[in-house]
Amino acid sequence: MTAKRAEQALVERWRDMLALHARTQCALDRALHGHGLCASDFEVLDVLARRRTPKGTPAYRVQEIAERVHLSQSALSRLIARLEREGLVERCMCPEDRRGVRVSLTAAGRALHDELLPVQRAVLARMLADG
Repeated sequence: MTAKRAEQALVERWRDMLALHARTQCALDRALHGHGLCASDFEVLDVLARRRTPKGTPAYRVQEIAERVHLSQSALSRLIARLEREGLVERCMCPEDRRGVRVSLTAAGRALHDELLPVQRAVLARMLADG
C-alpha cells in the first residue's frame, strides 16, 4: 500500500508541475501579447541577449538555441523566421561551418528585450513565488 501511495504522490507532483507550467505560460503570453510577442518569442530573445561572442556580438547557432528552449527544430526555425521578418533578429552563415546559421539580436530586438525583461521577470516572480 505504501508503494501505491508513493506512486500516486509522484503522479500528483508531476501533474502539479504541469499545471504550474501551463498557468505560468499563459500568464507570460498575456503579459507579452500587447508587445507582439508570446512567451516562446521572448525566451529566444532572452537566450540571445545573454550570449556574447569573443567579438562582443551576441550570436548562437540555431542548434544551440534549440538546446536552451523547449521547441522542436521546425517550430524554432519558424519562430526565428518570424522574428527576423519583424526585424528583431538576423541570421547569417556560420563562418566555421558554412552549413550552419547563426542568429543574433538586432538593435530593435535588444531594445524590445530590455523593455520587456522586467515584465517577464515580474510574471515569473509572481507565478513561481513560494507560499
